[in-house]
Amino acid sequence: MLKRLLIKNYALIDELDISPAKGLNILTGETGAGKSIILGALSLILGQRAESKYFYNQAQKCVIEGFFQIEEYNLGDFFQEEDLDYEPETILRREISADGKSRAFVNDTPVTLSTLKALGERLIDIHSQHATLEINTEDFQLMTLDSVGENGLLLKTYQETFRKYRQVTQALHDLIEESKQAQSEADYHQFLYDELAAAKLNGDEQEALEQEQNQLSHAEEIKRALLAANFLLSEQEQPVINSLKEAGLQIQQAERYVSNLHELSERLQSALIEIKDIAEEVERTEQHILFDEGRLTEVNERLSLLYQLQQKHHVSSVAELLAIQKDLENKLIKLSSNDEEIAKLKAESDALREASEKLAEELRANRQKAIPLVQKAVIEVLSEVGMPNSVLSIELDSSTLRLSGADTVRFLFTANKGQVPQPLNKVASGGELSRLMLAIKSLIAKSSALPTIIFDEIDTGISGEVALKVGNVMEEMAKHMQVIAITHLPQIASKGNAHYKVYKAEAGEVTRSNMRKLSDEERVVEVAQMLSGSNPGEAALKHASELLKHR
Repeated sequence: MLKRLLIKNYALIDELDISPAKGLNILTGETGAGKSIILGALSLILGQRAESKYFYNQAQKCVIEGFFQIEEYNLGDFFQEEDLDYEPETILRREISADGKSRAFVNDTPVTLSTLKALGERLIDIHSQHATLEINTEDFQLMTLDSVGENGLLLKTYQETFRKYRQVTQALHDLIEESKQAQSEADYHQFLYDELAAAKLNGDEQEALEQEQNQLSHAEEIKRALLAANFLLSEQEQPVINSLKEAGLQIQQAERYVSNLHELSERLQSALIEIKDIAEEVERTEQHILFDEGRLTEVNERLSLLYQLQQKHHVSSVAELLAIQKDLENKLIKLSSNDEEIAKLKAESDALREASEKLAEELRANRQKAIPLVQKAVIEVLSEVGMPNSVLSIELDSSTLRLSGADTVRFLFTANKGQVPQPLNKVASGGELSRLMLAIKSLIAKSSALPTIIFDEIDTGISGEVALKVGNVMEEMAKHMQVIAITHLPQIASKGNAHYKVYKAEAGEVTRSNMRKLSDEERVVEVAQMLSGSNPGEAALKHASELLKHR
């Protein structure tokens, strides 16, 4: 229910802060006092578009805030789907700047206008005589039957089952398509995998092979260089090693006379040992360097295979080829397991469809039972509110499974004796449609948590006893939900739990719209004025008191 409405800087409203009561709230006021302005402001937090030209003060932004108590509305799923913080008291806020830019919030979280509208429609239903009403929609008509048939838990169970059925069916469809695609590529993938597997790839081999290839290709050049080095070190006429030995002997000879030459002698001896070791290593290495034409051919062929595979798969290393091989292997394994998974999903889909169909049949049976109850209750209310010849006929037909069940529904109506009932949008006038909606909502209010409903002057064209009956219907509805009624009829105004007067006040050259809650004494005067004019006499005041006593 709407606990509080705050309006700042909208049309003729500078600032207005009201807290509607539970039950039936009455709004009255002279024509042009600003009742429609309040509804216009309220529509902004229901997602309607706005224009800055309607600001009270063009230099300031417009702010509309609605505080709603929402525990009874089962909106947890909506908040979760929209990734919003759920609060038992939820605040809808709309800010419009002077340049026309608009921002919307739910519990201080920015939202789009479409999200604000979707939530607002679940919290407030503005019901006017000339509005296109949801009564024409199949969703509303099915909701009416489900409400009267007490299908809330059954419908929720069905919808959960049906959603899961759709999910599993979609997964099955996707897997079948994926399997078809994979099957069409299976032979090619098998060929690629076999080719890579036959290559017996090793992640470290390419670098080693490239080094071996380089060595085998230059074997003669390497041997010549090593032989030359060995010759210079130890085999020429005056080899380096012999020269070093002779140099060592000469230093040792001089060492007898110069004491610090001992260190030089030791260093030269160490160098000689190192050079001899190098010479031996050069000789051994040279002996092991062989030109093996057969091995070079093997290495070249192996590298050629690796390079061809890398080029084919658009990679540059054996490690990447191994990764591709593993991926191909996984695809082939998955393909072999797809049939088993498809069979499993098919069985699950069939079971969920069967469960959905069974639940849909239960829904249909309950809806069929609810039809005569709805028809009877609605016709009774319509008779009370001045439409005694009305006929409501409800047709329920089978359909394919969908989120609302497996039914299609049509409400056929006529307000005239002897006329065949027709679809609502073809035969019902604005006033008839308003009273029909009033009758239906008065019925479902007893069994469902409906949002706050605002009746915007739907009493046009009625008076006297009929107006009193309309007021009685609203009063009965208000026992189960919050009702806000904008009315010009004293019979309806007298039924309210709270009465608010909308009025204009002038301050200098500025006119403002405002609204205030009336005291019991003020209500008597207001209802009397509605009965007889601005200066009610004693009779009008007495009549007003009598009306208010019976509320």
